[in-house]
Amino acid sequence: MAPSILTSLPNAAVLIGVDTHKDQHVAVALDRHGAVLGHLQIPATSKGYQTLLDWAVGHGALQPSDLLVALEGSGSYGAGLCRHLLAAGCSVREVSRPNRQLRRQHGKDDWIDAEMAARSLLAGTATAEPKASDGPVEMLRLLKSTKDSAVHARTKAINQLKALLVTVPAALREQLQNLRNKELLQRCAQLRPGAITTPLAAARLALRSLARRIQQLSAEIEALVLQLDAITNELAPQLKAAKGIGTDNASALLIAAGDNPQRLRSEAAFASLCGVAPMPASSGKTHRHRLNRGGNRQANSALYRIALIRLRWDEATRTYAERRTAQGKSKLEIIRCLKRFIARQVYRLLVPTNGQASTCIDGQTQPC
Repeated sequence: MAPSILTSLPNAAVLIGVDTHKDQHVAVALDRHGAVLGHLQIPATSKGYQTLLDWAVGHGALQPSDLLVALEGSGSYGAGLCRHLLAAGCSVREVSRPNRQLRRQHGKDDWIDAEMAARSLLAGTATAEPKASDGPVEMLRLLKSTKDSAVHARTKAINQLKALLVTVPAALREQLQNLRNKELLQRCAQLRPGAITTPLAAARLALRSLARRIQQLSAEIEALVLQLDAITNELAPQLKAAKGIGTDNASALLIAAGDNPQRLRSEAAFASLCGVAPMPASSGKTHRHRLNRGGNRQANSALYRIALIRLRWDEATRTYAERRTAQGKSKLEIIRCLKRFIARQVYRLLVPTNGQASTCIDGQTQPC
């Protein structure tokens, strides 16, 4: 364990490692010296979470705040347990699954995974605080996920309707093929197939079904966007006021940061979270960086869209791009630089730094 964490733990501290699953969780308890204190298997229910908490405290911890828990899957199968432990005052850390080399050496089962999670606390490798999921950002995540799936379904239905128009009987195709999308949907939604006794009647029924599905999904998307807009305006008006950041981009960035953005130690940590921090790839006499393909890809896409919007509409960004182009940078390299800058600006909007100044894209020093 990192010395700073070790020295901050009381003598009664208990380290818990948890391997999470859909229906049950497995936990292993260690003392501060690494000795195994016990094993427990619980159902993934509120009662099971409390059983784990009582069991962990029963191993010598004076109170829940003396517990340090390493949790695998805090954003998926372990989300409920993570919320329960944080509400009780426990210190929770997120861990990744064991790497393949360790699994080849030690084998693989739930008990081994739980113990290795606990030992990652002793090794000092489990330092990431999980995202809190009990506030308005969690509301954003749920609504945006639903909205995105509705957009995907609508796009699929539109493509299917357009493909169907190619093969329907000529009499029907000639009536509809030159219409604009809005008028096409209205005409298709009003079709009357009658008795389904011919291919023409079947085509009318299919087109009407698809058109009405698209209209229903459009109404659903509109209602969800209104909710997302209201939440983002209330939660982060300063973010929405920044250039190029609308409701969808703001939602993606807020979801990446979570309800507790203070867990991010610096703007560099937030940039790494969004996948816009270049990765060192040096060896010997070669010193270089490579593109970061990790991180939150939704947040990365949001930063990319913001960069494109600013390149088109923001004069300072266009001036910067012209200067970097003259220096020999390609358009992709310029966009990567812009994404890194935007991540810095977004971090300082999400986590205020007491008016700390920074150099913005136009070269002027001002609060970002």
